[in-house]
This record gives sequence, structure tokens and C-alpha cells, in this order.
Amino acid sequence: MITLAGTAAASMMASIPMSILAYIGPGTGLSALGTLLAVIAAVLLAVIGFVWYPIKRLVTKLRKNETGDAK
Repeated sequence: MITLAGTAAASMMASIPMSILAYIGPGTGLSALGTLLAVIAAVLLAVIGFVWYPIKRLVTKLRKNETGDAK
């Protein structure tokens, strides 16, 4: 039979942080680093694609309208 005190004690024991010694090999570390760099590059390219290019098109359109080459 599980009591409330036993459940509380078990949950308190499970929430205590413990030191875990782990080794990340060079292959795993390089893979993780490569994945991190790829995610950062993808986010930057998404920002460029969604922000920079529409602004560039707008500037180009405005410049064409200033010179009277509007279609």
C-alpha cells in the first residue's frame, strides 16, 4: 500500500539534483557542434529570406518609380 508520506518522500528524492559524470566523445561533440551551427545558419537565412528580400524588392520598385520607368 502506497501512502501519502511515501509518495511525498519519493517525489522529494527524485527532485534532488545529482552529479552525473558523462563523457562526450569527439565524434558526438563534433556532430552536436555541426548541428548547432546548421540550426543557427538556417535561422539566419530564414530571417534574410523573410525580411531582407522583400525590403530589397520594395527599394528597387521605389527607385524605378523615381526614374519614371514604372510599368
